[in-house]
Amino acid sequence: MIILGIDPGSRITGFGLIDKSGNQSRHVENGTIYLEKQGSFSARLVFLYQEIQAIIQAFNPTILAIENIFYHKNPKSVQKLGEVRGVAMLSGAIAKLQICEYTPLEIKKAITGYGRASKEQVQYMIGKLLNLKDRAEENASDALGVALCHAHTMSDLGQALQCPRANLNGIKEILKNASYYR
Repeated sequence: MIILGIDPGSRITGFGLIDKSGNQSRHVENGTIYLEKQGSFSARLVFLYQEIQAIIQAFNPTILAIENIFYHKNPKSVQKLGEVRGVAMLSGAIAKLQICEYTPLEIKKAITGYGRASKEQVQYMIGKLLNLKDRAEENASDALGVALCHAHTMSDLGQALQCPRANLNGIKEILKNASYYR
């Protein structure tokens, strides 16, 4: 099964794809989506949606695992990050992927065994676990970490029951009731 990990960011969003088979996880692809050159913030969101849809079409994942919002001092930053996450999650929901969310603490603990591990420790372990020849760019590495966290959580839980398939009918119902949709 292919897992798409997303590390959301309002300027740079990382993605990482792994293939989980039994107890083995294999690196498929990773990269970054640069949003800061796309003009207005709404144009960035449209571009992000299109890029994630292209990744989903190219690699056909069954699960989208995404990093949850962490505490931040700047409310505007949290709001923008929430909007980026919403677009990423909508992309997965429209493609009928399971959508799972993990906190940075859960991701670090799943990768290193310690929830307060440094970024360097996490990146090192991701490289070891996936047999990467070269270290992935920071945002892409974080996204691979999210995907690995889900793979490890599935190993622990059998099937990730905490991540039900996205309900596309619910999204369609919301859109029908929106005044701009008519």
